[in-house]
Amino acid sequence: MNRWDTMATDRRPEFRSLFQRHPLFHSLTAAELDDLLQHAKLVRHPPRATLFSRGDPGGQMIAVVSGRVRISLTGPDGHELILNVIEAGQLFGEIAMLDGRDRTADATIVEATELLIIDRRDFLPFLARHSEVAVRLMLTLCERMRTTTDQIEDIFLLPITARLAKKLLQIAMAHGEAGPKGVRIGARLSQRELGGMLGVSRESINKHLGAWQKAGLVRIESGAITVLDRAALGRLADGGIEPFVEPLERSDKAPKSRRRAV
Repeated sequence: MNRWDTMATDRRPEFRSLFQRHPLFHSLTAAELDDLLQHAKLVRHPPRATLFSRGDPGGQMIAVVSGRVRISLTGPDGHELILNVIEAGQLFGEIAMLDGRDRTADATIVEATELLIIDRRDFLPFLARHSEVAVRLMLTLCERMRTTTDQIEDIFLLPITARLAKKLLQIAMAHGEAGPKGVRIGARLSQRELGGMLGVSRESINKHLGAWQKAGLVRIESGAITVLDRAALGRLADGGIEPFVEPLERSDKAPKSRRRAV
């Protein structure tokens, strides 16, 4: 009996649907998806568990069924830069799965999480049988490289105000819930996580959000951020200044140039 057969039968449609919604696999038939998922292994992890660390052996692609996974890098001083937070329905680990080399970042479980894991030895033969998936995978990796380049550029070249406004708009577009008074991002993204994504402290994020709330750009309730004025945030993201937003001196200056190769 293979690993796919050991999964609860009533969850097969759920796992199949997860992959069908992903751009890599949306054109595959149910039978083709079953061909892939018969090799998948379902695992569960508690909050704050380490999934893998930078330098660990790779060789697996991972899909998030439920929960969240934080992808990050940690410096010698313990400072953490959050590269991404992987939500339910998303995949990660494609790079190490393709080349079989070590992991390039750390992965930490944010909340109770279920994962589907597919080994390289099972995925590569599937890729050889489905060339269209191989092409889409290359496009996905190219897009990811562009996103990483943009993130590094923002950290080194943009002031905190522009970085935070840009990130809030990106998250609102990808995961926000539109309502009559704005777009609610939700309480799942903490200010510490926002700071980790932007390379600044939680205190700096709190200071900026507090000023923006006074100016009517955002509303913060029980940890949830609602974007009230997307146009104003867009102008701040482009480096503009809003007349009703109090300037935030030192912490809002662009970091000193520490240019490195990308």
